Amino acid sequence: MSSSETERPSGAGSPGEPPAGALPAVAPQLRALRRQASLTLEAAARAAGLSPAHLSRLETGQRQPSLPMLLALARIYGTTVSELLGETVAERDSVIRAADMEPTAAGGWTYWQAGAPGRGMQALRVHVPHGSQGDIVRVHPGEEWLHVLRGRLRLRLGDTTHRLAAGDSAHFDSLTPHRIAAEDHDGVELLFVHTLLQSPTAGLCLGPTPGDVS
Repeated sequence: MSSSETERPSGAGSPGEPPAGALPAVAPQLRALRRQASLTLEAAARAAGLSPAHLSRLETGQRQPSLPMLLALARIYGTTVSELLGETVAERDSVIRAADMEPTAAGGWTYWQAGAPGRGMQALRVHVPHGSQGDIVRVHPGEEWLHVLRGRLRLRLGDTTHRLAAGDSAHFDSLTPHRIAAEDHDGVELLFVHTLLQSPTAGLCLGPTPGDVS
């Protein structure tokens, strides 16, 4: 579902973008993890489908990333959204209790970490509102699996559109261009699992880089 996705981000001030300061820990983490991965600003931006100027604004806190951007950058840097957000867990546990799942809003979506950090896969419970980021096309290495818990989902894979209802699932190669949108006005809630890149320098050529969003 996630942009290393090829993403066409929405414009500044759009309803899907969190307000300034909503994710204060993200900016320094983005820069630190990029340098830890030995990636230049240009290489990381190209892998994420962003311009270097856009990524620079994210790293300096002038712009706030959407959830798809966080997922993309987590893949590129070989980490998780939790680490990008500066969240720390004392020790990795095999069981994640519902009471410990804190909701986080990003790009209009709300998500809950449903898996432990430091694994080869990342599991999330996600609420996608109606009309949120349905025009964003994503392409990145790896696999994705999703399962609809509530509502109806419109999933476009390549040139084919699928409509999934509660109880339906999809499992696909993430190199297939894909986009996700909620069919119902109440949005859709789903379980989402994606693989993380094991090498942060692998697979950087992921398609054309869209223009910068001011």
